[in-house]
Amino acid sequence: MRPITVSITGAAGNIGYALLPRIASGAVFGPDQPVVLKLLEIEPAMKALDGVAMELYDCAPPLLHDVVCTSDPEEAFGDAQAVFMVGAMPRGPGMERSDLLRANGPIFTGQGAAIAKAAAKDVRAVVVGNPANTNCLIAIHAAKKHGLGPEHFTAMTRLDMNRATAQLALKAKAPIRDVSHMIIWGNHSNTMVPDTTHARIYGMPAGDVINDAAWLKDSFSPTVQTRGKAIIDARGKSSAKSAAHAAIEHMRQLWVGTEPGSWTSIAVYSTGKHYGIPEGIVYSVPVTCPGDGSYRVVEGLACSAEVKALMKVSADELVSEREAVQSLL
Repeated sequence: MRPITVSITGAAGNIGYALLPRIASGAVFGPDQPVVLKLLEIEPAMKALDGVAMELYDCAPPLLHDVVCTSDPEEAFGDAQAVFMVGAMPRGPGMERSDLLRANGPIFTGQGAAIAKAAAKDVRAVVVGNPANTNCLIAIHAAKKHGLGPEHFTAMTRLDMNRATAQLALKAKAPIRDVSHMIIWGNHSNTMVPDTTHARIYGMPAGDVINDAAWLKDSFSPTVQTRGKAIIDARGKSSAKSAAHAAIEHMRQLWVGTEPGSWTSIAVYSTGKHYGIPEGIVYSVPVTCPGDGSYRVVEGLACSAEVKALMKVSADELVSEREAVQSLL
């Protein structure tokens, strides 16, 4: 089988370190699909990236066809069919979210343009680096100027969906595999909306199984919304293993499809046609994936007045973020 080219930015970081061996072992593209991994880092991290590549080869994964280490975006994205946009500037002391957006903007402008110029025309890119939704929007606008449409870019909220699914399972004392149809609406921030309206446990409505409305409102949602901070507080580092796992699941479902009757949560470019979400922001919605790299928004789901109000708060935040980076769009 002919190898496919997969690009990973920020590949020497903690998420990249957790992600790379699993891509090379077939967790994303299948147990028979060889891969060429193109790893992008900033120049000061190139020595560390060489070490990561050494370890990757030392795993001796049979699907690993080649590894390319580079600090040149166009080389990194050359002929790429899948891109994991992991690298982003972390939030520093005293930085507001708007400061972080402006700091990351030029990174995603350059990378979006380079993907459009150098990658395969059917490329699919997932933005993992935070603030993921608006970083994705910046990349979309940069790529669009070079002829690549917004449908080629998505942002990851699968981690939030996984967190929510696991919390429901723990509360219900149910196997995680028996929890389904969780939805994350909105921004990958503390305004995200973990919506259990359509969630199922053992095939039954999650609210009926758990039967604790106060817990769902006062404990469940805040736990999901602030899980990233809780992990930092506990281990002194941000989520890496779980973020890498979610990125794998996100790309795998784009690549091989969602199971019949199920959906996943992905942040996609809004056309303004679904659920009252404003046009021109990247917003998490439930989607199905046919397995050709595309996605389809699940339409017609009922949303309570409370959920709709929370969805608007998250949309308003994303509109505000868009305004903060307007000069880059």
